[in-house]
Amino acid sequence: MRNKIPKMRGAIRTRMLLLLCLLAGIAVWLGNAHIQSLLNRPIMFEGEGYSFEIAPGSGFSKLCYQFERDGVFPYPRLLSLYGRFSGDAKRVKAGEYRIDNGLSLYDVLDIVKSGKVVYREVILLEGQTFTALRKQLLDVPYLIHQTSELTNVEIMALVGDSQLHPEGQFYPDTYFFQKNDTDLDILRRAHNKLVKVLEDEWGKRNPNLPYKTAYEALIMASIIEKETGQPRERPDIAAVFVQRLNKKMRLQTDPTVIYGLGDRYQGNITRKHLREKTPYNTYRINGLPPTPIASAGHAAIHAALNPSKSEALYFVAKGDGSHQFSKSLSEHQAAVRRFQWKRKSNYRSAPQ
Repeated sequence: MRNKIPKMRGAIRTRMLLLLCLLAGIAVWLGNAHIQSLLNRPIMFEGEGYSFEIAPGSGFSKLCYQFERDGVFPYPRLLSLYGRFSGDAKRVKAGEYRIDNGLSLYDVLDIVKSGKVVYREVILLEGQTFTALRKQLLDVPYLIHQTSELTNVEIMALVGDSQLHPEGQFYPDTYFFQKNDTDLDILRRAHNKLVKVLEDEWGKRNPNLPYKTAYEALIMASIIEKETGQPRERPDIAAVFVQRLNKKMRLQTDPTVIYGLGDRYQGNITRKHLREKTPYNTYRINGLPPTPIASAGHAAIHAALNPSKSEALYFVAKGDGSHQFSKSLSEHQAAVRRFQWKRKSNYRSAPQ
């Protein structure tokens, strides 16, 4: 009998341990099911959604308490423990995020782990001067404006070359950025893209062009950009200017005159302006002006390096954005008489 008592006690202890393990397992399962339920619950906000930011180096616990404060998830300690044991706490990426109504916290964690941050955009336009581009970037929200107190030379030194004139050095395109990126980031990307596009197009250029360097082709592209009202006309406008350069004729194009006048231009070119000798007055100088006069897009760069086979040496604006092209001066003079009576405030002349 005495031998049976220890055996019975051992069996009871075993059963108790098994029962405790079972209860613990059930508790863990119930707790996990509860956590899963909480994390899978759709989150609803007033309005269309919720935006938040994870600063670089910010801990996961701080995000948990931010979610509590903003009504995203009311149990910051529970979320912090989950993040620690699941490994999610080490996987979140810094940046600005936006979540829509109806997503679960699981979805939110997947978003911050994948780094699907909010991107905004800024569009740099064709035909824009660098002065206008600088003003545009200063008005873009969410960018850090590092260039506001810098000179053009200082900007170009930071972009890559302090000796390079900034005009035309920034490719017109749509650029996406994150909150707290800098305007200098945008300028670097735009300049690098311009260099790449120009290099690619220069390598595929037509033979017998009057340019010694790709930079001269960029200058021409900027003039084409400013002279073109109808995109289909770019190669024909390029052909006129290329032939005039080959024949040692002056370009005589108004946009270069306007650029040379700077702030003095008030909407009309006068005879006095045309007689004034500036480095950009192509009625007075031979060849190309010293720098581009605006940003040139891909189509204008391509046209400068691949002009049409047109033999026209002249063109005149019709007043609707298109041009009449002529091979001879007499044809051009007739076209001027025909279309100049339609001249409006935005009328642009052409090579004479």
